[in-house]
Amino acid sequence: MSVAESIAVCREPQELFGRLASELQRVVRFERLGLLLYDAERQILHPHVLETTSMLLAPRPEVASKDSPTGWVIESQQPLIIPDTSAETRWPATMSSLAKQGVASFCVLPLTTARARIGALAFGRHELVTYTAEEVDFMGEVAKLVAVAVENATAFHEIAQLKNKLAQERLYLESEIRNENPFEDVIGDSPALRHALQQVEVVAGTDSTVLLLGETGTGKELLARAIHDRSSRRERTFVKINCAAIPSGLLESELFGHEKGAFTGAIAQKIGRFEVAHRGTLFLDEVGEIPLELQPKLLRVLQEQEFERIGSTRTTKVDVRLIAATNRDLNLMVEEHRFRDDLYYRLNVFPIRVPALRERVEDIPALVRYFVQKLARPMGRQVEVIPRETLETLQRYPWPGNVRELANLIERAMILSHGKTLEVPLDELKSRHAPVGNAHKEETTLRGAERAQILRALEQSKWVLGGPRGAAARLGIKRTTLQYKMRKLGIARAE
Repeated sequence: MSVAESIAVCREPQELFGRLASELQRVVRFERLGLLLYDAERQILHPHVLETTSMLLAPRPEVASKDSPTGWVIESQQPLIIPDTSAETRWPATMSSLAKQGVASFCVLPLTTARARIGALAFGRHELVTYTAEEVDFMGEVAKLVAVAVENATAFHEIAQLKNKLAQERLYLESEIRNENPFEDVIGDSPALRHALQQVEVVAGTDSTVLLLGETGTGKELLARAIHDRSSRRERTFVKINCAAIPSGLLESELFGHEKGAFTGAIAQKIGRFEVAHRGTLFLDEVGEIPLELQPKLLRVLQEQEFERIGSTRTTKVDVRLIAATNRDLNLMVEEHRFRDDLYYRLNVFPIRVPALRERVEDIPALVRYFVQKLARPMGRQVEVIPRETLETLQRYPWPGNVRELANLIERAMILSHGKTLEVPLDELKSRHAPVGNAHKEETTLRGAERAQILRALEQSKWVLGGPRGAAARLGIKRTTLQYKMRKLGIARAE
């Protein structure tokens, strides 16, 4: 009765496993105690060997349940007594392994409750022993108590994990509420933006991986949210992570989590972003910054939807829809062996190019009005007039920082505007870059000369990039290099 009371109070599997050896030693003869938990879905066993000398849990790698003594016990639901491991011929590999560990005889009993087959309990002896029928019956009763205790501890552990995951989701949701988006909805109606949004509509209803390509500040996260909001996962969590903002040594833990004690400083178990995003969407921003050594693990979770936390041998399955984004030329990085080609192909299932602001200049007036209206109330401003000359100047500027740069400029203009007219510090723009509308000045710069040369080659090849008569061959460069330069210089074929 005291054994039952002692193990019944355990609320964590590790706590229970650590207490079993010392408690059962009082009522059953053994030198080694093995607890094997059964994973029916994967047909494998998770062994835990409890050394009675140190009373410490020694976890072992998972093994297949088929064609093993424990598998036979779980399948038949009958106890198995092996009085001499050297004379047993049914499982030679298992017997040889036990003999090396000094186990001369053992008894295995099924751990079963009214709900499920939990696994098995194995008692090992260093000498040859034949258990009596009374001893086997008694150990069977002990096994029933252990089965219930394991089921309860596992249930409490799963509930604690679920609460932790929900807390993590809440933390992410509260963070998203606090950190407002640069703008609440997609602003603009230019052909380039409409084309990108049409692609969003096409892919949103699927679970396919999406790769958003575009310069910094173009609104890739906004399109990622639009895809999530239009998908069947919209009621679940949208989790984002900027791979460039996290040190490479910590990125694996952020993505996949870690177990307590997995490394120095791991004082508690941590759930990774993939687990938090289970049945939802994970947005990997700046995916081109993921270190090469971490890329195989990311590829595996994309292909198999499973991974292991750092410091764990237990496989975790997830159902996650991935959206990745980058401002890098991944194709060029693959050629330079800085990005795995198999991972690139897996991410590049459905690429969407997010247009730079200079490719959608007709959207600038609408964006300016939006930012003015958004900032007016919190700043206590009453701006009613935006000079036409100001808008024309803003439309001529190339916007290397894209929409983010425009938003910051308008915020600064609102601070400077004390009347009803928006006062934009246009001199700042002139000092940064010559107006793109002045063709003569642009052609006199190296950037302008390169742009003009590429445009001429494209016109001569009728916008064919590859092949012996393509623009790349005319320029004497690779097709991928030409594509990179076109994106960098904002060259796109007219609709």
